[in-house]
Amino acid sequence: MAGKPPCPTQAVPPPLQLSFSFSPSLRSQRESIPQVEENRRWRKQVEESPLLRPQWRLAQRTRGWSSWRSQWPFTKARSFCKTHTSLFKKILLGLLCFAYAAYFLAACILNFQRALALFVITCLVIFALVLPFLKNLLGKKLTRGLKPFENSRLKLWMKWVFAGASLVGLILWLALDTAQRPEQLISFAGICMFILILFACSKHHSAVSWRAVFWGLGLQFVFGILVIRTDLGYNAFKWLGEQVQIFLNYTVAGSSFVFGDMLVKDVFAFQALPIIIFFGCVMSILYYLGLVQWVVQKVAWFLQITMGTTATETLAVAGNIFVGMTEAPLLIRPYLADMTLSEIHAVMTGGFATISGTVLGAFISFGVDASSLISASVMAAPCALALSKLAYPEVEESKFKSEEGVKLPRGKERNVLEAASNGATDAIGLAANVAANLVAFLAVLAFINAALSWLGELVDIQGLTFQALSFTQVICSYILRPMVFMMGVEWTDCPMVAELVGIKFFTNEFVAYQQLSQYKNKRLSGVEEWIEGEKQWISVRAEIITTFSLCGFANLSSIGITLGGLTSIVPHRKSDLSKVVVRALFTGACVSLISACVAGILYVPRGAEADCVSFLNTSFTNRTYETYVCCRGLFQSTSLNGTNPPSFSGPWEDKEFSAMALSNCCGFYNNTICA
Repeated sequence: MAGKPPCPTQAVPPPLQLSFSFSPSLRSQRESIPQVEENRRWRKQVEESPLLRPQWRLAQRTRGWSSWRSQWPFTKARSFCKTHTSLFKKILLGLLCFAYAAYFLAACILNFQRALALFVITCLVIFALVLPFLKNLLGKKLTRGLKPFENSRLKLWMKWVFAGASLVGLILWLALDTAQRPEQLISFAGICMFILILFACSKHHSAVSWRAVFWGLGLQFVFGILVIRTDLGYNAFKWLGEQVQIFLNYTVAGSSFVFGDMLVKDVFAFQALPIIIFFGCVMSILYYLGLVQWVVQKVAWFLQITMGTTATETLAVAGNIFVGMTEAPLLIRPYLADMTLSEIHAVMTGGFATISGTVLGAFISFGVDASSLISASVMAAPCALALSKLAYPEVEESKFKSEEGVKLPRGKERNVLEAASNGATDAIGLAANVAANLVAFLAVLAFINAALSWLGELVDIQGLTFQALSFTQVICSYILRPMVFMMGVEWTDCPMVAELVGIKFFTNEFVAYQQLSQYKNKRLSGVEEWIEGEKQWISVRAEIITTFSLCGFANLSSIGITLGGLTSIVPHRKSDLSKVVVRALFTGACVSLISACVAGILYVPRGAEADCVSFLNTSFTNRTYETYVCCRGLFQSTSLNGTNPPSFSGPWEDKEFSAMALSNCCGFYNNTICA
């Protein structure tokens, strides 16, 4: 075998060293003397550039030296581009940033109000980009500056000073703020009542972490002041709610194309359910881009360092602001098997106390106040952790006390289109679940109404329905009415609000919010407040408090959803999950009720009062809430004088058009003055 010549078909590997020797006779036949000199210079450059040797060898085997030399400029350009790829990317990025800066300045200069959304988005992006640099630049300096506070005595002293200052500030604020509106003290008493109830039902009274409780309630209260009381926070969240509403309206483009304009305008299923699919698609895209993970981790980090909770439970509760009760545990899926019962209780409580971003769009489509929904969902996160540690304190040794937190992976999709498609597909199940629940529960309520009406007719009792008399109604109207009153609702509105809270707990929040939207629409359309002794709508203050109290998944049907979702992740801990789920449901319901109490403390009427004198002086042809308020004021200021014309007092006195305004109001509303 050693002396056997090689097979002619086998390719002989090229030598490792470059060889440029040609025979004199062959050279004279192929190249002239100037070409030889030029080729020598090119060969020398090839020898000095290792990157060009493989290309030269390929050209020498296929097209020859002259063909390769003719393509030399292209090869050199390609090599140059590969070498300076990063430089080209920086130049391109700089040009794009410069172009965007020019566009941004032009938009802000032309009309800043119109470009407000662009301004906010730009500021958030710049903050997210600059934050890592500031952390690397100032992180060590801040750490060195905080080293003196690591002293145990100084740290304890600072804690007591901060706690005392907070207590004194709260007392002074309540004394000064409630001087004009004493009814706000009722809401504060409601908070104290719910905390005492949870402490009485606590699993381990002596192990309660009061740091977590007070920090959670304090953060909720401070955030409520920012959103409800300050003009900046109120206008910011009002603007955010309006932008979300505008964004959700784009669903009409897709649903109208699929179902037609008539169905989208008139049928509830084609109005609200496509919003769930659209919002699910958007959330999936944001998760793929890593924006959801970034925001969740920042919120979780803040809650963890202030409240002292562990990384896993904090991350799950923070995730519930954006995702549902079954999706949030997936953020900590690898850690659920080793979590303590208290941590699992916190995860469940966070799911019961909040709503997901997907169904948030559906509730907004009902006509519920968007800013109240968004703020209620955010405020629920720290309160859920606080009340969870009050109802089920930690008595075990947790494995996740590290302050570094838990890292969240990016989405598994390969591109944005795949993320959008998966999000829309996954949302179909949620939309179908919502539709099925609404159909089933409303049908059951209709059947109960019919059955009770039939039973009432047998004993000559007319109008015996679910709304008039049933087990749920008895609970809502009698047992829940004092609780709703402690939230700050006026006593006349308590039966209707208590009914909504009961429907939310025994049925679901979709039916409750739909009923609330009907009350709101009646009020805005100018329907009389009382018709034949029955109240038709609730006040604006009661609407806000009710919006906060209904914001959560704490209902009986959610027990099965939560157990099913968590059991599929950690099936070997099914018994542990079953132990804490009922307590977590009760705690999650209390979180929503305490959020409603905070709203009752902080709510103040906004906007200037209607100028009824000027309004009724104009010709109005339809009924609105403003029409009802002004006509009611006119009725109260009118006195009958037998056969003489009626007399007017207050702002209507000595007004020539008062009689005409009274006639117009009597055309819309029935009152004893109009008889």
